Amino acid sequence: MNDASTHEISLSRRFDAPRELVYRAFVDPDQLCEWYGPDGFYVPCETVQIDARAGGFQRFVMEHVEDPAGGRYQVEVTLSAVVENELLDGHQEVDRIGSAGPADRTRLRLEFAEEANGTTRLELRQGPFAEGTGQDAATRWESSFKNLDSLLRRSL
Repeated sequence: MNDASTHEISLSRRFDAPRELVYRAFVDPDQLCEWYGPDGFYVPCETVQIDARAGGFQRFVMEHVEDPAGGRYQVEVTLSAVVENELLDGHQEVDRIGSAGPADRTRLRLEFAEEANGTTRLELRQGPFAEGTGQDAATRWESSFKNLDSLLRRSL
């Protein structure tokens, strides 16, 4: 692989909530649909399926607020390693519904670390991305994390 196809993003984010609550937001279907998706997108709760174990999955549809029919994406994460409250690791495929092209496939690793004062540090690594698209993915994650912050504040 050349450098253009091996770009990986790495994000580190602190949440003002206990590690168990942050982890649960990723593995509870009712919570995932409340926060996942960058600005302008949402996840219909009825589309979310999660089996949080090694060999399990996360499956859901992400829709554009202004164009639900044209801006629909099937997201599927196949989990290869899961440690409750600590780790979700696997591959994510995002496929535009109705598109004839192949799904975008990346490795996704989420590590949840307990920090002082009941806060949590999330370490996210994802890739490979084509050159230039990794920054877009990082921006989308940061947008989603703002929604997650709001959900976690309501949960405390």
